[in-house]
Amino acid sequence: MAATISGAPTELGTRSIGTLLKQYAIPGIIAMTATSLYNMVDSIYIGHIKDVGALALSAVGVCSPIMNLGVALGTLVGVGASTIMSVLLGQKNYANARKVLSNEITLNLILGVLFTAVILIWEEPILYFFGASERTMPFAKAYLTWIMIGNVISHLYFGLNSLIRATGSPKTAMGLTLFTVLFNAALDPVFIFALGLGVKGAAMATVISQFLALCFTLRYFSDKNRVVHFGNRILEIDWKIAKNSLAIGLGPFLMNSAACIVNLFINQQLRRYGGDLAIGAYGIVARVSFFFLMIVMGFNQGMQPIAGYNYGARQYSRVRRVYLLTAAWATGVCVLGFILCEAFPRTVVGIFTNHEDLLQISAKGLRIINLTFFLVGMQMVSTNFFQCLGMVRKSIFLSLTRQLLFLVPLVYLLPLRLGIEGVWYSFPISDAVSFVITGILILNLMQKFRKLGDGDDPAILGSAI
Repeated sequence: MAATISGAPTELGTRSIGTLLKQYAIPGIIAMTATSLYNMVDSIYIGHIKDVGALALSAVGVCSPIMNLGVALGTLVGVGASTIMSVLLGQKNYANARKVLSNEITLNLILGVLFTAVILIWEEPILYFFGASERTMPFAKAYLTWIMIGNVISHLYFGLNSLIRATGSPKTAMGLTLFTVLFNAALDPVFIFALGLGVKGAAMATVISQFLALCFTLRYFSDKNRVVHFGNRILEIDWKIAKNSLAIGLGPFLMNSAACIVNLFINQQLRRYGGDLAIGAYGIVARVSFFFLMIVMGFNQGMQPIAGYNYGARQYSRVRRVYLLTAAWATGVCVLGFILCEAFPRTVVGIFTNHEDLLQISAKGLRIINLTFFLVGMQMVSTNFFQCLGMVRKSIFLSLTRQLLFLVPLVYLLPLRLGIEGVWYSFPISDAVSFVITGILILNLMQKFRKLGDGDDPAILGSAI
C-alpha cells in the first residue's frame, strides 16, 4: 500500500484508477444521493401539508432559483479551493494547502453575509420577481427567510466538506452529509406537522442540521495532527491563492448562476402559460432529475482529487483514464434515469403529491424534459473535468452553453407556438446540442493527453492545456 503522510493522499498517484474511483466516488455518491433525498424528503412532507400542499410546493419552487444563487456563491469559493488543495497536495506543498483552508473560511463568510443581507432586505420584491403570486407569497416568504438566516452556515459547511474530501477523507465527508440528511428527515415531521410550522418548519430543520454538521467540521480541521488544519489565524486571505481559487470556481459559479437565471425565466414562463401549479410541477420534475444528477456529481467528486493530484504530479495517462471511467459510469446512471422517467412518470411524481391536476402536469413534464437525459452524464463529467485541471475558460464555456446560450432562448421561443409544452421541450433540445459541443472539446483534449508522456511539462502543448 502506498504511504500516506498524515492526510496527504499519495496513493492517488499509485493505486489502480478503478479502485481509487470506487474508493473516492462511492462516499461521494452516497453523500450526494443523501443530499438529493434530503431535498426530496422536504418536498414530500411539504407536498402533503393538509389543504395547502400544492401551493406550498409551488412556493418552494419559487425560492429555488434564489437558493441556487446562494449555492453559486458557495461554489465560487469551495470548488476552486478543493481543486487547488488537490493539486497542492500532489505537489506536496503543504504550507499553501493550509492557506487554502483559511481562504475558504474568510471568503465564504464575506460572501454569505452579503448575500443574506441583500435577500432579506428586499425579500418580497425579489420573490415576486422570481414568480411568486399573492397565493404563494406567504409560503415562499416563510420558507426563504429561515433559509437565508442559515445561509452563512450552509456556505461554510458545504465548502469545508469539499476540502475534507480533497484532503483524502471522503468517508468523513460522506458521514457528515448523511448526518445532515438523517437529522433533517427526523426533524421535518416534528417541525412541519407536530409543531404546526409548515414550510417554515422545513427550513428550520435544514438550518439546524447543517449547523450541527458545521460544528463537527470545524473540530475536524482544528486537529493539529492533520497536514491541513487551522493555523494561528483562521480568518486571513492569501490574495494569490484567493485569485486562483476564484478563477477556477468561476466556471461552476457561472453554471449555478445560469441555473438561477434559467430557473427565473422558466418560472415566469410556467406561470404565464400554466399558473402556480405548473411551477409546482417543475419543482417536482427538477427534484426527480436532481436525484440522478447528484449521483453523477458524486462520481465527479470522486474524480476531482484523483484528476487534480495526478495532473499536479504530471501523470497524464492516469488523468485520462479517470476521466474515461467516470464518464462511462455517469452515463450509465443517466440511462437508468431516462428509462424510469419515460416508463413510470406518474408513479414517480406520485411520491410528492396526490393532487390530481398537479400529478398530470408533473408526469407530462417529466417525460418530455428527460427525453435526452441519457446524454447529460458525459456532459457534466466533462465540464467538471476541465474545472479539475484548472482549464477555466473551457469549463465556463461548457457551463454556459446548455443553460444560457441554448435553453433560455428556447424557453422563450417554443412556448409561443407550443404553450407550456414548449417550456418542457426546451430541455431535451438544449441537452442534445450541448452534448455535441462538449464531445468536440473533450475529444480534442484527450488527443492532446495522448501526446504527453508522464512527467512532461503540459506547457509544451500550449495554452490549450
